[in-house]
Amino acid sequence: MARLLVVVPSDTDPPTRLGEWLTDAGLELDERRLSTGEPLPADLTGVDGLLVLGGPQSSMDPEEVAPELVGVRHLLGQAIAADVPTLAVCLGAQLLAQVGGGSTRVGVDGPEVGAALVAKRDAADADPLFGPLPLSPDVLEWHHDEIDRLPPGATLLASNPSYQNQAYRVGDHVYGLQFHIEPDEPLIRQWAETDPVGVAASGLDADTICARAAAVQPDVAEVWGPFAARFAELVRARAGRRSDAPHGA
Repeated sequence: MARLLVVVPSDTDPPTRLGEWLTDAGLELDERRLSTGEPLPADLTGVDGLLVLGGPQSSMDPEEVAPELVGVRHLLGQAIAADVPTLAVCLGAQLLAQVGGGSTRVGVDGPEVGAALVAKRDAADADPLFGPLPLSPDVLEWHHDEIDRLPPGATLLASNPSYQNQAYRVGDHVYGLQFHIEPDEPLIRQWAETDPVGVAASGLDADTICARAAAVQPDVAEVWGPFAARFAELVRARAGRRSDAPHGA
């Protein structure tokens, strides 16, 4: 079975529905929760794909503030170098941008919170994961920082009027998503109750944010469940190539 390393930088953003979709697509999830001290592997040997989720940390936190992110950056750098199928979500996408030579900053238009739409860019039509998506799929946003500069050579796949760099690809198989597709309704409620700054910036109250997020959950599942299955295909394909490689290669 193809093995997906799942890095959970914070218990506030577990794999949730995305983990279920990937498991249903035939992947074995090796989940590492950094908040409980679970160690990350030194490298991606024996790993067929990588998933890095979000958290309240900032991608701009120095090592002494967020030492747990040092190993995450290292693995993302390895993923870029070897073009390992990777899905980096929110904080993960920001770290990926930094590691790849791009940059992040505090969002110039403030936090982006709640149900939203993103729009596919022209380059997305030829992308194996983004090509089948509708033109403007529903997503869930929850970030205070932004990716202001993509890595050199990265392909921009989705944008919206608030923040341009919503989804991108580095190389052929490494993807960053500024938005979320994984949270269920209880997780969104948890975020709303613990982020008064983000809620206030939205111009809505927490109950309205949660209600709107709940209303789009079926559409999110309809679009992003198959997206997760397509990502799983990339991971399984790499697993097949690895198993076919000569011993010691």
